Amino acid sequence: MSSNSFGKIFTITTFGESHGKGIGVIIDGCPAGLEVDDDQIRHDLARRRPGQSKLVTARDEKDGYEIISGVYQGITTGSPIAIIITNTDQRPKDYEHIQSTYRPSHSDYTYDQKYGLRDHRGGGRSSARETACRVAAGAIAKMLLKTLGVTIVAGVTQVGQLRLAANIEDLAWDTVEDNLVRCPDPLLATQMEKLIEDTKAEGDTLGGQVSCVINNCPIGLGEPVYDKLQADLAKAMMGINAVKGFEYGSGFSGISMKGSVHNDQWKSTEGKISTKTNYSGGIQGGISNGMPIYFNVAFKPVSTIMQSQATISKDGKIEQSAPRGRHDPCVVPRAVPIVEAMAALVLADHYLRHRS
Repeated sequence: MSSNSFGKIFTITTFGESHGKGIGVIIDGCPAGLEVDDDQIRHDLARRRPGQSKLVTARDEKDGYEIISGVYQGITTGSPIAIIITNTDQRPKDYEHIQSTYRPSHSDYTYDQKYGLRDHRGGGRSSARETACRVAAGAIAKMLLKTLGVTIVAGVTQVGQLRLAANIEDLAWDTVEDNLVRCPDPLLATQMEKLIEDTKAEGDTLGGQVSCVINNCPIGLGEPVYDKLQADLAKAMMGINAVKGFEYGSGFSGISMKGSVHNDQWKSTEGKISTKTNYSGGIQGGISNGMPIYFNVAFKPVSTIMQSQATISKDGKIEQSAPRGRHDPCVVPRAVPIVEAMAALVLADHYLRHRS
């Protein structure tokens, strides 16, 4: 299996399986002399970890980590940074019943057909457990971006049919961590929480949307023609488990607008050039223009539901599934730090490419 790496200069390679001994990430290309903030890594991993609230899977992984190379006395050395995260609450027996069957809308069938075998224990490499590695690496990338004044904030703006209609750039992003759903609107967050709880009680799942805003991004990031900044952000987001859609700037709503409205006209305030509107989402011609970058990421309903469904065995027999295990009724509350991490990895990589 190839394609376990991401990035061109600031690169990550992840390894490990959902129910193996542990998972980890190798970060290469991080500049020397960067102060490593352990609190940032712990904070982001805690936001992603299972078992954090009644709205997520009950798997109780504390996601303690160990940096075993690339950092000396709290400072990056420029050599590869290796981070190990041990699995402590794996239950592979919960998946014995699916060794010879393919669950609906999972990777079971495609992995088996492509590789001739699969790790049925929670999906192995296809499990969202792997995203803890991305979050740890993303925390390092955030530290690099912090030296440039770049901030990345994300939150849940839709769960099922409940959608936050406010302008994404005007949301109360500082309130995201004040509720279990991580929605920047406290009132809507309460409604979302109840919807998730009710759906969980039915043995069903929900999809949702995570929105992200990047402020103070340097001008000039992005490498046309094939590595445009929005293209790499799209790839990063589409590589997250359960993601079904990505839009930046005006996105699909721009279709209904006329060019005279959609064009971001220029202005100059005390010598600083900016635009009157930001339908471009901070990116023009594939290159950042200094305006806030914002985008939405759509997540499908979690495929594992606590209801019996028709499945098929390796020998082609239709059977009824008997769902077990511990799973999220809605993935978006835990997806927020993953979206931030992938955005940080893209920006860190493009910053180093631009600087080079």
